Amino acid sequence: MSGVLYIVATPIGNLDDITLRAIEVLGSVDLVAAEDTRHSQHLMAHLGLRKKMLSLHEHNEQDRVNQILGLLAQGQQIALVSDAGTPLISDPGFPLVRAVIEAGYKVTPIPGVSSIIAALSAAGLATDSFSYHGFLAHKNADRLTRLQALKKIGGTHVLLESTHRIERLLEQIDELMPASQLVLAKELTKRHESFIRGTAQQCLQIFSDDPLRKKGEFVVLMYHPAPEEDESVRLNAQKLLQLLMAEMPLKKAVKLAVEISGGKKNELYRQALLLSENEQT
Repeated sequence: MSGVLYIVATPIGNLDDITLRAIEVLGSVDLVAAEDTRHSQHLMAHLGLRKKMLSLHEHNEQDRVNQILGLLAQGQQIALVSDAGTPLISDPGFPLVRAVIEAGYKVTPIPGVSSIIAALSAAGLATDSFSYHGFLAHKNADRLTRLQALKKIGGTHVLLESTHRIERLLEQIDELMPASQLVLAKELTKRHESFIRGTAQQCLQIFSDDPLRKKGEFVVLMYHPAPEEDESVRLNAQKLLQLLMAEMPLKKAVKLAVEISGGKKNELYRQALLLSENEQT
């Protein structure tokens, strides 16, 4: 029988969030590869399971890959778990999963809890477009550079941050995107689960009034609307499009107008169609 690697999501707080399928898989595999075996032993004990375990974390993952590939070659079934939530999402596992796939073995997800999705579902922010960025750089300058890049992208952004850096992150967001709507989620699924909502400045004030509220690890959700294109840029792009259409086919004119002006392709294409229709009437 060919070996299989199962990617098993585990609870992020409330142990009752474990799925029936996850329990079945954890009970049937030959080995559990865990980010922290001591931590995962508590979950296994709660489930009444006793399994052989192997540590797999950011410091030893590369060394474990060949070992696990060897076990899969013997037909063993292996479950990968992180300390909490879905493995690989800001947790170890990517080099292993990539190597297992390249070696031709099956990788099967056992879905379940994810702090990111849990936070998004209850945040009250737009979820039709969102992006996940994990923990930003520790250095202030590098983090500021990343936030400046996010400022140009509309939609809901999801970050992770620790209690030690949450205020600095909020200060930088307030500096760059003061009107952005934030939701700070922590202790998800636990007794003291909480959501803090408001602008970065309002969240900072909440922490100032009650320093205990900044304790813990946060899922930071930030809704930032798409920046409006500068009106002069838009008008110049349209004027350029008109001039180009007088000399060449529509599609080529649109392509050049986009490259020269930096305007939005879809908008210029719609404008070109309107100009073309007007010329024909």
